[in-house]
Amino acid sequence: MAKFMAITSKGLIDELEKEIKELGLKTLKKESTGVWFEGNWSDCYKANLYLRTASRVILPVLDFEAHTNDELYKKIRQHDFTKYIDPEQTLSIDASTRESKTFKDQRFIALKIKDAIVDQFYEQFDRRPDIDTRDPDMRVVVRVIKNSVSVGVDTSGQTLSQRGYRLEAGEAPLREHLAAALIRLSGWTPEMPLVDPMCGSGTILIEAAMMAANMASGSMRRGFAFQRLKGFQKEAWDEVLQTAIEEEREPEGLMLFGSDSDNKVLSVARKNSQRAGVDEWITFNRRLVETLTPPEELEGKTGMIIVNPPYGERLGVTHELSDLYKDFAHTLKRQFQGWTCWILSGNEELTRHLHLKASLKVPVHNGNISCRFLKYEIR
Repeated sequence: MAKFMAITSKGLIDELEKEIKELGLKTLKKESTGVWFEGNWSDCYKANLYLRTASRVILPVLDFEAHTNDELYKKIRQHDFTKYIDPEQTLSIDASTRESKTFKDQRFIALKIKDAIVDQFYEQFDRRPDIDTRDPDMRVVVRVIKNSVSVGVDTSGQTLSQRGYRLEAGEAPLREHLAAALIRLSGWTPEMPLVDPMCGSGTILIEAAMMAANMASGSMRRGFAFQRLKGFQKEAWDEVLQTAIEEEREPEGLMLFGSDSDNKVLSVARKNSQRAGVDEWITFNRRLVETLTPPEELEGKTGMIIVNPPYGERLGVTHELSDLYKDFAHTLKRQFQGWTCWILSGNEELTRHLHLKASLKVPVHNGNISCRFLKYEIR
């Protein structure tokens, strides 16, 4: 059995831990950026394929203290990296550092670790792997905090947020793993009508549809990093993938509705939903926030709204944005009584324009933006 670490965004650790347990995997501990779990390589394949709220799955290989550059080099050499790839393959080093007086430059850290690894290959094979920063066969992840160094091998490749359906996106799109986490945090179930009145490229609704259909989040990806590593167990992977396909189901009575003021963005959303294979379950329409009403198909039913409105992270708060929030609040109070509305907010000043009292506030991060996921009971 090996130990793996699933990485996610700040604020999503607890939800990721729940999801790992739902897969039947044994969790070991939580850290600020991820959850450790125990399993074999088949479990690693399963985690990469299924986990909706994770951004990567790492195989930790080294954890040590270093106080000099030479010590860093020597301790990296203690682990045999030649067991992961052949010298004909490629590698990259992803290094970050904080609070360290010795290791301040992440580029120098990456260079030192690269030297240590390729020297192993040269000594053993008389040749070394090339560096490929865009699409490497092995990506080594290094995190330095003060003098503590953690080293791992990435098993995911492209971030797990990149499901494969969103080849086009609107402005400031919501990352897929965050959208999935917001849906889970909201308590939405497929029996509930779900509306996203500022749907953009459709990520929230597409993720909800995939959940309802029990589609593995990584089933549309071109591949994963673990498939390029030595020792890849193709039969085990094929079995995991086949099980995922067999577990998909046709959701009955699914009611997902998206609207936006921009026809071009809606066209992107429709294309994304088609690529995801969920377009038959989502209705997209052009609607302005101030004229928004519950879909006619609901016939007086109440449901849930999950929305990621713009919050001025680029241009700041403008009169146009303030008016948008005021109009949205007015529409909620007038047209959506009895509904539950969840809003991802990255700007407290703007949410004050809603003049609504949140019954729950969940701190999360959207990229580098500190946000709150706010729950409103519309009365």
